[in-house]
Amino acid sequence: MSRFVSVLVVLLLLIIGGGMAFLASWDMPAPSKAVEKVLPDERFPR
Repeated sequence: MSRFVSVLVVLLLLIIGGGMAFLASWDMPAPSKAVEKVLPDERFPR
């Protein structure tokens, strides 16, 4: 039983490590949609 658990732990660590390596090397593009929002003058006291 302990051999089965150790194999599961090693597989879990490999999956987590692979996921972290994928996220670290992934060149995710920045959003290209322009956002325009009008803010009222009352929000900025003088």
